[in-house]
Amino acid sequence: MELKKEIRRIYHQNRKRYGSPRIHQKLLREGYAIGKKRVERLMSEMGIQAVAKRKYKATTDSAHSKPVAENHLNRDFTPDKPNKYWVADITYIWTGEGWLYLATIMDLYSRRIIGWALRDRLTKELVIAALDMSLKQRHIYSDLLLHSDRGSQYVSELYQLHLLKHGIICSMSGKGNCWDNAVMESFYRTLKVELIYQNKYETRREAQRDIFEYIEVFYNRERLHSSLGYYSPEEYESLMLEKLS
Repeated sequence: MELKKEIRRIYHQNRKRYGSPRIHQKLLREGYAIGKKRVERLMSEMGIQAVAKRKYKATTDSAHSKPVAENHLNRDFTPDKPNKYWVADITYIWTGEGWLYLATIMDLYSRRIIGWALRDRLTKELVIAALDMSLKQRHIYSDLLLHSDRGSQYVSELYQLHLLKHGIICSMSGKGNCWDNAVMESFYRTLKVELIYQNKYETRREAQRDIFEYIEVFYNRERLHSSLGYYSPEEYESLMLEKLS
């Protein structure tokens, strides 16, 4: 009964977004000697599970004739230091007032979203705003590589000049190949499943509020990532910094 109570607490504390693997990890952190299979069984008895997945489709506006960059990232999603490889992308959120566009930039080292921007129009200024936020938060190296798809916003002269100004190497996915930016696509899939598909937004402001909370509070600081050994991006960065110092 005590374990079921703790499972239910963790489940609701994390907005019903955790399945048995992450709830198991949280219980281990809190000192419970329990196996993952037992957590699965108890959750099944309680009739609770992580929010259901839905079909997710990646979209890119690449119908243009502008020059594109080579794929320098080449699906190397595990850099050995922070601020070595960043990835960028855009997704759409429907509201009662129309579309809301979200541009994000992730540091592949820790999977942390370091820059993001929301606009009601899909323009080059949207992706530049996300880049500016990233640059304010990070001290970048001369060999920083920023990967994106071939969308018209990313090939725009203004965006490319922005990269050149800061000495950032531009990398782009192959035509129509979402796997070249798989980690960012995975983030958007998670965002849609855990937040967007669970809500119906009447206004863009409502969606903006929830997206801010999801990225800055839950995803970056609280959500346990299996690829990081079940640490949050913030925890992982702190842990790696301690090891280096």
